[in-house]
Amino acid sequence: MRILIAEDDQVLADALLRSLRAAGAVVDHVANGSEADAALMTNHEFDLLILDLGLPRMHGLEVLRRLRSRSSPLPVLILTAADSVEERVKGLDLGADDYMAKRFSLQEMEARVRALTRRSLGTTTNVLRHGPLTYDPVGRMASIGGEVVELSGRELGLLEVLLQRAGRLVSKDQLVEHLCEWGEEVSNNAIEVYVHRLRKKIERGRCASPPCAGWATACRRSIRRRPECPPLAAAR
Repeated sequence: MRILIAEDDQVLADALLRSLRAAGAVVDHVANGSEADAALMTNHEFDLLILDLGLPRMHGLEVLRRLRSRSSPLPVLILTAADSVEERVKGLDLGADDYMAKRFSLQEMEARVRALTRRSLGTTTNVLRHGPLTYDPVGRMASIGGEVVELSGRELGLLEVLLQRAGRLVSKDQLVEHLCEWGEEVSNNAIEVYVHRLRKKIERGRCASPPCAGWATACRRSIRRRPECPPLAAAR
């Protein structure tokens, strides 16, 4: 999951960054409304926007209005002052999906992020399933038929992205967008390596024919698959 935080209070922003990164999210941060608006107009594929309404250089409500005017379905969690009922109402009417009044619990914030993610995916549970393979993003645990598969943090992130998009084409560039924060240098070749390692670990997890159908990557030419394994779908 890739999240953009638009918050000018650096202390709060740092707390949000630490909390969400510890939960496995890829998180970017901007400190004013103009930067938030510019980031949202790029090709970066964010899964959620956490938006403080009291931003300098462009009010959070204007950032939200401009986002929705572009017909973006991006889930938005707005942060407001505890007594700003009017702003909360305006934010929800402009298309925000949820709000939290400062000061709030980071644990509750993480739960609301998970709830918004479930809603955007059209699911009712945090656990992602595809055949015998399951992934619990809360516990950061993958398993096959109930047997835990040991994966690195990057491999867990890759698995989450692919399971969320099972049956759809996902290019290497899209994987980079969802797995990497600004400033991280990850090549398409590195993505191929991550996919290859993930597949091998799934195969070792007693899934000789892993449920890869519909997992689309741009690695078709570089990954040599065993004959009994279903092919990875071709990328766009």
